Amino acid sequence: MNEQQPTQFLTLEESADVDKALLASHEKFLTRLTISSLRLLKHIAQETNTTVEELTHQQVIAWFEKDAKIRQEKGIESAFLKW
Repeated sequence: MNEQQPTQFLTLEESADVDKALLASHEKFLTRLTISSLRLLKHIAQETNTTVEELTHQQVIAWFEKDAKIRQEKGIESAFLKW
């Protein structure tokens, strides 16, 4: 089985930059979530041959459904999201 490296949604540098930011802890959480979400949206846009700006909520939902189906049928290591 060809084992892939898991996608890192927040680099150590990005995490350190968020830690240094003058933000409350809930704002830091939201910042990390937003950076990670942007990375995921870029991936979804690439897989759907569109731009992030042109992605619809239907495409995002369909992508999550597809990834969940892969996880159920082929196991967590075959899915993009490893949770």
